[in-house]
Amino acid sequence: QIVTMTCPEIGNYGVSDEDVESRAPQVAGFIIRDESPVASNWRAEMTLRDYLVANKIVAISDVDTRALTRQLRSGGVMRGVIATGSALDIKTLVEHANAIPPMEGSDLVRGVTAAQAFDWPQEDPDEFGVALERRAKRRMKIAAYDYGMKWNILRRLSAHGCDVRVYPASSPASELLATKPDGIFLSNGPGDPAPLTYAIENAKALVASDVPVFGICLGHQILGLAMGGTTFKLKFGHRGANHPVKKLSTGKIEITAQNHGFAVDPASLPSDVEVTHLNLYDGTIEGLRHKTHPVFCVQYHPEASPGPHDADYLFEDFLNLIEGHRG
Repeated sequence: QIVTMTCPEIGNYGVSDEDVESRAPQVAGFIIRDESPVASNWRAEMTLRDYLVANKIVAISDVDTRALTRQLRSGGVMRGVIATGSALDIKTLVEHANAIPPMEGSDLVRGVTAAQAFDWPQEDPDEFGVALERRAKRRMKIAAYDYGMKWNILRRLSAHGCDVRVYPASSPASELLATKPDGIFLSNGPGDPAPLTYAIENAKALVASDVPVFGICLGHQILGLAMGGTTFKLKFGHRGANHPVKKLSTGKIEITAQNHGFAVDPASLPSDVEVTHLNLYDGTIEGLRHKTHPVFCVQYHPEASPGPHDADYLFEDFLNLIEGHRG
């Protein structure tokens, strides 16, 4: 995936290792209007250019990104290439772009999941500045599927009192269930959920197990498929902060962070699955709950801070689900 930034100046506050959310940048290319020549932030440890070079990410600047964004907003997400060298002409580049496999039907998770299982270290609950309403009554044992997980999800689970072991996306559900976890988490990740048949089958087994399950983003879509629904590709997806989401049980509006290109089809859901949240921009599903199994999920990112913390309560809901289920 190539990411285009709409803000005209990028890189002015540099890069800090403390803000890294993944084991490496998960993009194939990066497009910006103006590259800031300096990193003007006391926390910065390197410039944006240094970060991209260190991680071998191709980038291009001096592009009218707002015009490009308008093109994407009207035409939808497109295949594209970034190239350099006088030998590459327009015709060759277009042919190359057309030969790129479409996102629909592609398994992008295998390229970003963990190579092997690992334990996340315990976090100081006050370190990241989000006050906790409550923590678990005891340390909760959580097994988490890594489909391309953001580290702050693990930080929040740990801060709320959970010990988390992270598993590769293809790990069989039986492996996770054999550890007798208090709860299971399904992470965010890239691309189309429909071809991830191994993940969907695992999710079906988790739902049937009656162990409490919480999913975010791609994890939400996988659970939607596992519970009997279908998914579809959005024209241009939901990206960035400040997306309003309505919690249907209370009518409250949450300001959320989002990054996805697919959604669960509401017409496909069986009667035992309830829609809990809706996107106020386009009415798409933002949350689901199973009526008889201890399973819930959201499409947006409660571990992010755009509201700044409107959705952090979902981690408390996970604790409540676990503690209520275990008695």
